[in-house]
Amino acid sequence: MRVLILFVCLSAGCLAQRPQQCRSPPLLTGRLSVSTASEKLTSIAKYSYDALGKRIRLREFGSYENKTFRLDVLLLYRQGVMYKINYRNHTCFKKPLNVDFHPLAIPHNASLLGQVVLGSSSGPGQGVLVNTWVGELHMKKGNARYMSTVTEFGCIPVTTMFHTSRSGWVVTSFFNNVIGLQDPQQLNPPSFCKDAQLERMNEEDPATFFDLF
Repeated sequence: MRVLILFVCLSAGCLAQRPQQCRSPPLLTGRLSVSTASEKLTSIAKYSYDALGKRIRLREFGSYENKTFRLDVLLLYRQGVMYKINYRNHTCFKKPLNVDFHPLAIPHNASLLGQVVLGSSSGPGQGVLVNTWVGELHMKKGNARYMSTVTEFGCIPVTTMFHTSRSGWVVTSFFNNVIGLQDPQQLNPPSFCKDAQLERMNEEDPATFFDLF
């Protein structure tokens, strides 16, 4: 009888534990794909993410307004600069980065939409338990709606849908995520960027999906 009571208590305790808003690991490496509902932008990228130092490296290939592009950028939010890097000819352009750093996290005021298993729950290792959250963010250029899916264990990003009046819906899917930095040097400017002078941003610069925010 005591075992039965203990089992019931443990089961009730598990059912009472609702998913909580969370923050992704501060150091992540992986790949992501980005697309807009208008098909204006589609791209795939390798990324390195450092929330501690507020640094992001993106090496992406994609199509923007029916024109293909390759882009290698290092975003240093603390310094307020972005480096556009070209290893082929060892050129480096330094431009202002006038946006705030947004860590990979579920905001505290987000609402839980639901919890599901991606894949199958029929056997161990056949599926991944994920939580989907929705909410609204107050941005400098207006409000933005979002729907974000992360793993229940580890808060690893899976998919984020982001909507602004400027860009419409932007869908970002994360895959091959690895906790930690596989190559920390990727988050430092190459040596040939040392003498790069700060330039003005212009509208003809290819956009990363971060520019849409």
